Amino acid sequence: MSIRDKLESLQQKRAASEQGGGADRITAQHKKGKMTARERLDVLLDPGSFVELDRFVTHRATDFGLADQQILGDGVVTGWGRIDGRLVYVFAQDFTVFGGSLSETHAEKICKVMDLAVRNGAPIIGLNDSGGARIQEGVASLGGYADIFLRNTLASGVVPQISAVLGPCAGGAVYSPAITDFVYMVRGLSYMFVTGPNVVKTVTHEEIDFEHLGGADVHAGTSGVAHFVSDSELECLTAIRTLVSFLPSNNLDGPPTRVSTDPVDRRDEELLDVVPDNPTKPYDMHDVIRRVVDGGEFLEVHREYAGNLLVGFARLGGRPVGVVANQPAILAGVLDITASLKGARFIRFCDAFNIPLVTFEDVPGFLPGVAQEHGGIIKHGAKLLYAYCEATVPKLTVITRKAYGGAYDVMSSKHIRGDYNVAWPGAEIAVMGERGAVEILYKDDATEERVAEYRAKFAHPYLAAGRGFLDDVIDPRDTRPLLIEALATLETKRDKNPAKKHGNIPL
Repeated sequence: MSIRDKLESLQQKRAASEQGGGADRITAQHKKGKMTARERLDVLLDPGSFVELDRFVTHRATDFGLADQQILGDGVVTGWGRIDGRLVYVFAQDFTVFGGSLSETHAEKICKVMDLAVRNGAPIIGLNDSGGARIQEGVASLGGYADIFLRNTLASGVVPQISAVLGPCAGGAVYSPAITDFVYMVRGLSYMFVTGPNVVKTVTHEEIDFEHLGGADVHAGTSGVAHFVSDSELECLTAIRTLVSFLPSNNLDGPPTRVSTDPVDRRDEELLDVVPDNPTKPYDMHDVIRRVVDGGEFLEVHREYAGNLLVGFARLGGRPVGVVANQPAILAGVLDITASLKGARFIRFCDAFNIPLVTFEDVPGFLPGVAQEHGGIIKHGAKLLYAYCEATVPKLTVITRKAYGGAYDVMSSKHIRGDYNVAWPGAEIAVMGERGAVEILYKDDATEERVAEYRAKFAHPYLAAGRGFLDDVIDPRDTRPLLIEALATLETKRDKNPAKKHGNIPL
């Protein structure tokens, strides 16, 4: 056979590999409103940048008639490509091949690109669309999942890991996305659960459908498993590209900076009127964040979950930062169990990947109540405290109004290695609110005059500033330029924790 004949044979095999499970199954995938694995990669990656690996791999199973069903690629497309010119490693499960089920070789392909991602210091992005373990392969398939879980764990904190769930994800398959840093889901297409509705009905006699058991909105708003939820695959894949633009490629790199068109010395007059004069009146912390960061752009993470604490990414003077902020518009901005978990997870991600933290604080304390105490607010609140204490990245804090009790300590105070801590003139830093304090101090003699006396003595930031717990009390209009200047000075920050295998965060 001549070289031209061999090349023609090669082209035929490559073309066959790109057909997945065949035209009929591709058509069925489209009828469900879903893209194929390769179509998804075309959207996710820069045009023409994808380099495929292991396209000729097939399964090794011989039982249950599988010996005669050899399909090139074995249900997953793997390789590398680029997002905005930056290297990423990817895998996309192909539901048209055996329902995207995971076989031994399928798992080996995924493990290979994960190993390459860690070795070469680049993010790993997984597009999940699978019916689960390939039953015909038994324990070999289960072993493949465990191999992936191990690599997820070893890669954690080394390279960013992003998962998009674009179909069913059940049983053991859910644990790989759960270990990764960010999980995306699509309404009407994505489902995640350990046991499906039929098993739930059999065991607990509860009747529930796929959507209400493990749909996108459930995991975005109730369980907190999903960080982002989209209305379409196109929106989801585009959103992943946006997220990657804020992230470094690995834990040794700094986050990617951009030239900002928003002046670094911009002062915003409207910041004078954002916080109400009435200390009990709510306001939207988004209004503060957007007036301070570059171009008002804030990529919120976990938007539907624990709304009393906001977390997400923004830029200041072109530098990516992680933003953590109390939200007075929801539950007065108190810290509770879910907010503590949300904040701790985000802070630890930013610290692992050298992303500075900017905290906007207006917190009246931790949420009281039997449900919170019995639910473990002590240990869960301690996770947020631990995350802030452990973080060695630059930490900047702006107290916009209230900073009461233990929550003052927790929210990146100077005492837990805050680098630049400032307050607006109307800030109140105290053990508790003035009326509650007076009622404890004076009991039956808690008059308005005593409240006014307490307010004059304690409901301001100058005692804290006088002790050096605040670096400055600032004009709100200067918040942006001062934060940008502080970030610039902290670029060479050197801080480390004591040598140890790892700490024991209160899980």
